[in-house]
Amino acid sequence: MHLMNHQDTICAVATAPGGAIGIIRTSGPAAIEITDRIFCASNKNKLTEQKAYRQVFGHIVHASGEVLDEVLVSIFRAPNSYTGENSTEISCHGSPYILQQVVQLLLQNGCRTAAPGEFTQRAFLNGKMDLSQAEAVADLIASSSAATHRLAMNQMKGGFSKELGALRDQLLHLTSLLELELDFSDHEDLEFADRTELQTLAEKIETTIQTLCNSFSLGNAIKNGVPVAIIGETNTGKSTLLNTLLKEDKAIVSDIHGTTRDVIEDTINIGGTLFRFIDTAGIRQTTDTIENIGIEKTFQKIKQADIILWLIDATQKYNPEKLEADILSRSQGKHLILLINKCDLISETQQESLTRHFSKLGHPLHFISAKTAQHIRELEALLVESAAIPAISQNDLIVTNARHYEALSKAHEAVKRVINDLKLGLSGDFISQDLRECIHHLSDIVGEVSTDSVLQNIFKHFCIGK
Repeated sequence: MHLMNHQDTICAVATAPGGAIGIIRTSGPAAIEITDRIFCASNKNKLTEQKAYRQVFGHIVHASGEVLDEVLVSIFRAPNSYTGENSTEISCHGSPYILQQVVQLLLQNGCRTAAPGEFTQRAFLNGKMDLSQAEAVADLIASSSAATHRLAMNQMKGGFSKELGALRDQLLHLTSLLELELDFSDHEDLEFADRTELQTLAEKIETTIQTLCNSFSLGNAIKNGVPVAIIGETNTGKSTLLNTLLKEDKAIVSDIHGTTRDVIEDTINIGGTLFRFIDTAGIRQTTDTIENIGIEKTFQKIKQADIILWLIDATQKYNPEKLEADILSRSQGKHLILLINKCDLISETQQESLTRHFSKLGHPLHFISAKTAQHIRELEALLVESAAIPAISQNDLIVTNARHYEALSKAHEAVKRVINDLKLGLSGDFISQDLRECIHHLSDIVGEVSTDSVLQNIFKHFCIGK
């Protein structure tokens, strides 16, 4: 898929439906002229004659002269706009009919509909921001907690880009010294780059890249939610617990064993921490092939989860040996919380008996009633404590983007080869080649070497109008 023609003038609704005010954006060489064709200013002046950064009151008018709406038009002139191009923003009443009619008039007068993310894509292509900052725009729009907002803001302001730029500058300095040696290859004893100094700097860079790579686990949890698997035997109340935590009916609830045969996921913000809850198929012995696939998915989800909620029905006879073997062996290194459900249906004596039995497993034990929401607040506090997400400031550099993590991992492998090359005393051309590869992967993050297909894949996930 090729990049769109960026000589076109584009338009799109930039606001979500349902608001009192709606905004339509245009951008491109003819943005102001095209808006002029459908707009009549109250002062009778043309938009093309107005200065930039002005808001002009007037009316959107059909070719027949019929007034569609009273609007304010904001004018931005290249290169001082979001996209770096001539641009207008039409603020009108939020009626879906009005918005649709304004867009139709713009299309009839020379605009084309913007592709998803095309405004931000143009901002990147016109040098208004690098690719990692452009990606942060989408993260900022999707932010659902204070932590995700701070990380997106930091990346959008260029904090991550500055760190990568500093690394690249150091690597380029090393490469230039080594390649200068290659230019004087006739003088075998001539060395411009002190090998000890090179190794010290390469090890410092390797440590920095490794730290950024290590931050991805935290960044992924902050951005996508701490993964929590809800597991247990069939009909213990897993779907009911999920619905109670989400405060809505997302999962199928039934008295029939084995109802949940697929994996259902949803996220919720609890105490400022985003959690991604996974409701899984019940674990039991069955000959149902489809249900067995669901049970196998449950075990896969245990591997992916950071926190495991093991739900046990307090009113049913429990078979500890089989489940304990299956679950405990898969929960090593994870936060496993034992939940005794339907606590409202058992006596204090039964609770004490269950406490004695399960406390020997050495994991937190919590009595709840998923149906009546009894002790759910305490469970939510326990989840936040188990997640242990540190407070995030806008200056923290944490990798949240899988594409960035992949590029950093490749850069890390390359710089490790540089260190090994230096230890083995290899010639400068080998070292320089590995340094260049490291620089390439770092440059890929900010979009200096990205292909059209990479750009299309990134921006197609943006909302239209941004």
